[in-house]
Amino acid sequence: MNPQRILLTGINGQVGNALLSTLTDYELIGLSRNELDLTNTDAIRQTIREIKPDLIINPAAYTAVDKAESEPGLAHAINTIAPQVIAEETAKLGSALIHFSTDYVYDGYKNTPYVETDAVNPQSVYGKSKLAGEKAVRAVGFPYLILRTSWVYGAYGHNFLKSIICLASEREQLGIVADQQGTPTSSANIATALVALIKQWDGQESGVFHFTNTGSTTWYGFASEVVRQYAAMQMQPALKVQAVNPITTADYPTLASRPGNSCLDNGKLESSFGIVLPTWQEGLQSVMHDFSLKP
Repeated sequence: MNPQRILLTGINGQVGNALLSTLTDYELIGLSRNELDLTNTDAIRQTIREIKPDLIINPAAYTAVDKAESEPGLAHAINTIAPQVIAEETAKLGSALIHFSTDYVYDGYKNTPYVETDAVNPQSVYGKSKLAGEKAVRAVGFPYLILRTSWVYGAYGHNFLKSIICLASEREQLGIVADQQGTPTSSANIATALVALIKQWDGQESGVFHFTNTGSTTWYGFASEVVRQYAAMQMQPALKVQAVNPITTADYPTLASRPGNSCLDNGKLESSFGIVLPTWQEGLQSVMHDFSLKP
């Protein structure tokens, strides 16, 4: 498709921020949480009607996975009701919507990467709210893409990568969960791939697509590679950590259940649009090169 005007939500989030600096060929209206309150359905409708975008990209979400267990109403408002309202207004305009979702719609019991036709069975309030948002978008019935991604990180915002570097600069030993499998996905790689997708998508094919870097690892493997690349690039300040040690999920209990396996198969994305994101190691290396560690 060839949208002229794009409305982008969640520009203070990792994906939204990356897209803000990537969608430079379009008239882009990027809105932060302060500028568009996703708990206010009237404000959502009014904003979309005033802007009249050709395409809406919605990476905004309630992503505090553990906190969602005690704030289900807020998670539902942002992850379910807001996408529904956005979808309804998009349909009224005759526009299109690209909505981001998550690997947490799966229960993680499968031993191989999930494909889009696998049964969904979220195990957390966050996952359930995101799945309900997907269903709300699909029910409206207009040109849409739902992109499920996972383990998102980048040089901007709060994320696992920054947490590991911070901890590794303070501690000599780190214990990181080694029995949860997934794919770390760079927000910068998401943004680059999404630009390519927009240029190819004709609006005729709606559906769900997995949208992650390629390959897989564990949180332990991810942390170990972060430390290795940091040291190899001789970044400063030097890290204090001497060893990254594997632990189990049981050793690090959380309020919300995490999928044991959340690897996503991107074959449908490749066969439909010819898009293949880099390996997760390449994505990490690219981010580390940009790593002035933005706030």
